[in-house]
Amino acid sequence: MKVDLLDLKAQYQTIEEEVDKAIKDVLVSTHFVMGPNVKKLEEEIAEFTGVKYGIGVANGTDALMLTLKAYGIKENDEVITTPFTFFASAETTSVVGATPVFADIDEKTLCIDPDKIEEKITSRTKAIIPVHIFGQMCDMDRIMEIAEKHNLIVIEDACQAIGAEYKGKKAGSIGHVGCYSFFPTKNLGGYGDGGMIVTNDSEINEKLKLLRVHGSAKKYVHSLIGHNSRLDEIQAAVLRVKLKYITKWNDLRNEKAQIYNDLLKEQQIQLPFMNEDCKHVYHMYSIQHYDRDKIIEELKQKGISTGVYYPIPVHFQEVYEHLNHKVGDFPVAEDACKKTFALPLYPEISLEQQKYVVEAIKEYFN
Repeated sequence: MKVDLLDLKAQYQTIEEEVDKAIKDVLVSTHFVMGPNVKKLEEEIAEFTGVKYGIGVANGTDALMLTLKAYGIKENDEVITTPFTFFASAETTSVVGATPVFADIDEKTLCIDPDKIEEKITSRTKAIIPVHIFGQMCDMDRIMEIAEKHNLIVIEDACQAIGAEYKGKKAGSIGHVGCYSFFPTKNLGGYGDGGMIVTNDSEINEKLKLLRVHGSAKKYVHSLIGHNSRLDEIQAAVLRVKLKYITKWNDLRNEKAQIYNDLLKEQQIQLPFMNEDCKHVYHMYSIQHYDRDKIIEELKQKGISTGVYYPIPVHFQEVYEHLNHKVGDFPVAEDACKKTFALPLYPEISLEQQKYVVEAIKEYFN
């Protein structure tokens, strides 16, 4: 049996007619950039998240970068984030000229550890970027308390967590700004790149709308140095179709994750942790074991795909050698990078496929 890490074809087949019609409508309209679907998607994502404004942009990385720029974060500033995440969370800080400062992660949730944040704050610190890793939300109460105490901006990196909840509040709605990615592999993914910024701040909303179109509110009149970061109309049309199903799909991910939890509970594996105050959306079903590479090879031989997220902590990336981090600076993150990997999980995965994955893992340990 072949089991892919993610099966986008299976998802497409469930919504094929709606998606095809949405794309054809855009093609017939010939309105391909910043059209009515973008505006409607912004409104729908804002309503879904529980905030006032949505700003469509080209991708999740731009969502982070433009937000940092909108808040005036620049050279000599510092932004605190996690070393256990995709590179973009720190990269965007560097792009605007600031310095990423890392705080270690919680060993259960794999999210940034609030107990490690405050000790990293200096007079140069301007913002915190907590990452809701794999669809599990960070401890946002503690993070917002720290931010308020030190007058810091909180930019939620919710790129892996659309629809996740913390005490009933959606990911992206608790910080000053939230950022989403619509990369095809995300829970809400387009058929190409795409991103969204959400906020309740009217001033930041207006500034972001300028920044995404060359700093221009009126053609050929530029009030800011901006960027070309527009969400394509075709992607917005596809995402509007998919948004109608995101809650159902996230619920199915939870159901499938619980099946894995039940089938794997007797194995020598660290399973994903879910805070009781949270709704996890399992962008990835990530487990941990020091025999990771051997287990992955065993599964590969049986036709089962897996994914390693993330093999290298961000502070050990070559481009950050100048920050002079050494082994042991962030021990929990460094340890997670040695043993964390993802099993196949998506709304359409069958019980038969899941049982096959679990049997392959059991065979390894036996």
